[in-house]
Amino acid sequence: MVGTAMLPDSDPHQHSRRIVHIDMDAFYASVEQRDNPDLLGLPLAVGSPRERGVVAAASYEARKFGVHSAMASVTARRKCPELIFVPPRFDVYRAVSQQIHAVFARYTALIQPLSLDEAYLDVTDAVAEHGSATAIARAIKNSIRAETGLTASAGISYNKFLAKLASDYRKPDGLFVITPAMGPGFVEALAIGKFHGVGPATAAKMAELGIHTGADLRRQTREFLTARFGKAGDYYYSAARAEDHRPVNADRRRKSIGAETTFARDLTSWDDVPPAVAPLIAKVWAAYAKGGLIGRTVTIKVKYADFQQITRARSCVDPIAAATVVERLSLDLLRPLFPPPRGIRLLGVTLSNLEDAAAPAPRQLALGLA
Repeated sequence: MVGTAMLPDSDPHQHSRRIVHIDMDAFYASVEQRDNPDLLGLPLAVGSPRERGVVAAASYEARKFGVHSAMASVTARRKCPELIFVPPRFDVYRAVSQQIHAVFARYTALIQPLSLDEAYLDVTDAVAEHGSATAIARAIKNSIRAETGLTASAGISYNKFLAKLASDYRKPDGLFVITPAMGPGFVEALAIGKFHGVGPATAAKMAELGIHTGADLRRQTREFLTARFGKAGDYYYSAARAEDHRPVNADRRRKSIGAETTFARDLTSWDDVPPAVAPLIAKVWAAYAKGGLIGRTVTIKVKYADFQQITRARSCVDPIAAATVVERLSLDLLRPLFPPPRGIRLLGVTLSNLEDAAAPAPRQLALGLA
């Protein structure tokens, strides 16, 4: 039975922070359109058009056709036959990202980058000098436009969860504030799939439990959610109440990027593995490319029908430079496990041993580029 819960005692400090979330609008694609005006107004994908290519970013014109990052290039072309592919230029994106972060630093030292084009800023102490968090966000947007020719969307709120929701609310070139008075009601009306951290599989599982909106989620007890979603249940419990006590961590370093999926039917045949792994690799590669990181280690996770779990890993001397390399290493690690001793209920792929790509230029990977 779906549980209900009383509201916890309120935290007297939870509304005192002022958090700004800045997210560049279609960053990679917008840089390409800025640098080549012939591409303005056209459906554009940054990535490789090859059969096993992956879309790293899509312009808003392409998004109207359903094209998005982490999509297989062949699928993107099918959705939008007029789609124009351009190869990524990560050195240019990193340089523009440095310009953007220099703008952030004029207002606060508490900057938590999430990727080359996205960051949280804690401007609580800066408000006394600049008047309000909204004024700071507007000034940042104006400076980014003036100095890079690009647009950014800004969300302002009293915690990270709501600030990120706010930046998505009026994209592109948006600015939206979720005040403490608005927070609970805003979350209650939110479709469960709009919660950050709730992917399609989790949204489907929640729908089976009768959870379709933030209001539905709020009715659940912490025990009910953790029993069904593990540690993530604590996050869902707090998010449904518009609560998020995580600080903006300026020293945050991402150690790995991973994706996994649980199958409706256990895998037993090798022929089922490549198509099962492909979307995981696409998701990992899109986050890896967006994050401005370089990595050297691929790890696969296998969970059998009896819930026993194993992992296998392989590292490269040089940074991994293409999604096809991740695919090759993943399949090489999985192949010796077939035929499996029992059905496989879950597969996962992780890239780790990560470093900032702004470090000295890596040597070309011997395994080749996509």
